Amino acid sequence: QVQLVESGGGLVQAGGSLRLSCAASGRTFSNYAMGWFRQAPGNKRDFVAAISKSGGSTDYADSVKGRFTISRDNAKNTVYLQMNSLKPEDTAVYYCAASTFLPAIVAGLSAYWGQGTQVTVSS
Repeated sequence: QVQLVESGGGLVQAGGSLRLSCAASGRTFSNYAMGWFRQAPGNKRDFVAAISKSGGSTDYADSVKGRFTISRDNAKNTVYLQMNSLKPEDTAVYYCAASTFLPAIVAGLSAYWGQGTQVTVSS
């Protein structure tokens, strides 16, 4: 089992920044690709970003390209999502996900999910 705990959410004004963290435990972190998803009220859970096991490869949803950056620190068993130039439409619960297979992350087929952290962007 992999346990994932997100943190760093909060309320921010449009144009501001937040950095989300996801701490993993239970298995060898570097064996897992990691990703971030988000879900706004009434909407399905959408892919945001993913990163390979080594951190050498990343993928982003078109809606966040150029504004969000995913990174990981395998020594700290943590994946991050740096969010800049935030917009009200970025408001959602953000979830961390883990899978041994990067394409599974992007497809939303991760075996492991965190509980989520709320991000609210005011206009």
